[in-house]
Amino acid sequence: MSVDETGSVPSPGLSPNLARLAATVARLRDEVDHAHAVADGRALIELAKGVLMERLGCGPGDAARQLATLAERAGMTRLEFAADVVGDAAKDRLSEVAAEFVARTDESGEDASVIVRLRAAESGVLAADDTQRAAEAILEHALRPLGATAVAVWLAGPDGSLTLAGAAGFSAAEASRWRYVPPGVSTPAQAALAERDSVWFPALSSSGLPSIGQHAMAVGTRIAIPTGTGGRIIGVAEICWPDQVNLEAGRMRRQLEALAELCAHTLENAEGSVAASSAHPASGLLSELADLVDGLPDPALLLSPCLDDDDRFGDFRIHHANPRFVDPGGRPPARLIGARLLEMYPLAAEEDGLLDKIHRVYATGEPFRDQNTTITTSVDQVPLPVLADVSISRLADTVLLGVRLQDDAAKLTTLLQHAQRLGRIGGFEENPVTGAVLWNSELFALYGLPSTASPLPLARLADYAHPDDSPSIGRFLRTLLHHRRSASTAFRLQRSDGVSRYIRVVAEPVVDSRGDLLSIRGAYQDVSAQHWAEVALSATRDRLAATEQQAIERNRLTLQLQHAIMPPARDPLDVAGIRTAVRYRPAEKENLVGGDWYDAVALPSGEILLCVGDIAGHGIDAATGMVNLRNALRGLAATGAGPAQLLTWLNLVAYNLTNHVTATAVAALYNPSTRILRWARAGHLPPILRHQGQTTTLPLIQGTLLGAVPEVTYQEGQLHLDNGDVLLLYTDGLIERRDRPVQDSITHLVGLVDEHDGDLDQQLDALLTYSTADTDDDTCVVAIEVTAEF
Repeated sequence: MSVDETGSVPSPGLSPNLARLAATVARLRDEVDHAHAVADGRALIELAKGVLMERLGCGPGDAARQLATLAERAGMTRLEFAADVVGDAAKDRLSEVAAEFVARTDESGEDASVIVRLRAAESGVLAADDTQRAAEAILEHALRPLGATAVAVWLAGPDGSLTLAGAAGFSAAEASRWRYVPPGVSTPAQAALAERDSVWFPALSSSGLPSIGQHAMAVGTRIAIPTGTGGRIIGVAEICWPDQVNLEAGRMRRQLEALAELCAHTLENAEGSVAASSAHPASGLLSELADLVDGLPDPALLLSPCLDDDDRFGDFRIHHANPRFVDPGGRPPARLIGARLLEMYPLAAEEDGLLDKIHRVYATGEPFRDQNTTITTSVDQVPLPVLADVSISRLADTVLLGVRLQDDAAKLTTLLQHAQRLGRIGGFEENPVTGAVLWNSELFALYGLPSTASPLPLARLADYAHPDDSPSIGRFLRTLLHHRRSASTAFRLQRSDGVSRYIRVVAEPVVDSRGDLLSIRGAYQDVSAQHWAEVALSATRDRLAATEQQAIERNRLTLQLQHAIMPPARDPLDVAGIRTAVRYRPAEKENLVGGDWYDAVALPSGEILLCVGDIAGHGIDAATGMVNLRNALRGLAATGAGPAQLLTWLNLVAYNLTNHVTATAVAALYNPSTRILRWARAGHLPPILRHQGQTTTLPLIQGTLLGAVPEVTYQEGQLHLDNGDVLLLYTDGLIERRDRPVQDSITHLVGLVDEHDGDLDQQLDALLTYSTADTDDDTCVVAIEVTAEF
């Protein structure tokens, strides 16, 4: 939505939504204007009540009733009577001006409402030292009845500049563009200052002078009236009409001059006014400093300090910008000059930000320079950070702020410098004809030399290298200088400070069209970290290869040991009344050699020892632990003790006589003559029994795993086997899966045993074939089948 210079909203061509929005804005603006008018009238009445309270010695209530009664008797409204009371009581210059204007208005036969509006305008001016509010009040209550549509109140600076102190009837964007007029710019207000008298223009366009609202009111009449107090001119009131009007009548001009004086007292104490700073010792110096800033080759701003309400320096005003200054937000200098620094760059107030640096320079006089300062400006409330080279210096009572934005070339240069520093790269150029050598700063740092030292030519490269690297340096120089081809080499740099660095140098010749060598350009790079990392990596690879070979040999020996003790299958026992079968399946991966074991042996007592076990862990320790427990159980079984006692003794062996081995196991003793099976378990999976066509697991009797605690008592179970019964002992490698509970896997195994019959060896082969285990662990299976006696 666009708003013209008079504040009206154009309606033709607008969409319905924009039209509604425009109507809402216009309505809200009318409500605000009405609220201002009501406030001014209320303020005037309150002033009159105060006068009556003082004169009559009464309270607020009585004063209000007296005001209403006196107004009724005089045949006037309360507002009109209040204006007379205030004007009679004031007896100052403002009252005299207002009274003169009212008298001249009465002679012309104007309606009494004009008088009220003027008194309301006077009340608004008296109520607040606000030039903007005074301009709005004068336009609304006094100038619009005269046909004027806009007014601008200018504050005259000590250097001849003009600052817009108040404006009414102009758009916000137009007022912002004309915030400040530098010295020497010809405008209607400047003409009035120069003439020290009212200057009027029948049409602004015919004068050729720029001014606020110059496009929307180019054909209208304009008058500029100097205003001040005590004979001093401190500002200019510029009044605009949309069309041409006749201002030659003395009465009209005197009325306008009287109105202009209503704004004078708000300008008198305004910051930067002629009245407030006419005695300033540096007022004549500002113009000279502005000329000095214009002659600088770098972009710069001239800042003058501003006092806050407590007479302390809180901010700086942008007094001047030279032609080379470019605003980071793209705003023209006219938008900046006259404004406060924090208005244009509010984020400069961050802690230790730009404003703090300017304050420090202003207080100490010590200049500041930084090549990488972030300046953030707010454009349409969007923060826009840019990187700039900033220099700050104090000049007399002002601050010179130099701001050079880093363009693409400067950014690329900075980026290259950072890349060279991070990559520890130093560049050089050498002229073989004159012998001149040019180094950048990073190359001096690589050689450990001060920046004031003389750069070293390539011919002296070997003087700073390890003697063993001389041959490679010689080949590098011959390729580069004699054959005139690009070359590179690496060498160990021996610095004068005793530091040794590993350096890689790359260079190329620069020749003309005839093949003559003009210069040599190249770069040095410190690759010490990379070189020593490669050396360490190579040594690590060698150690890993040796370790890997040792591990392979260790696993091979472990596997041989395991296979020697635990063959995949063995001949059945030659015992009447039973058939036996065993199966052992090692882990698929050699590095997972485990400690599973099995045993099926006839004891001197005639009983059959059946057992399976599983040592925790893998590798040589698990294999040796398996051998220890298996042999110990065989020896203990020869004593004739039962399975529970055997596991109790085996737990003592695991806890005390091995290297912290823990294991699970199942031990059983079968008597072929009585067909009685006694068994015990140490944390192991329960055996599976197929009895009379029904397959189930044996009840879980209690028993802690071997080697966990020193003293353990194991329970013992007993059952009678019949012809055709099959007992199965196994390790978890047969059933264990990562994706299902162990109990589900046991149930699945029971189903497999129940489904497969026939020869016992075939049954075990089928179990290994259809096993769904996925943990790549060892597997041991021991089975017996009871047969008829023969």
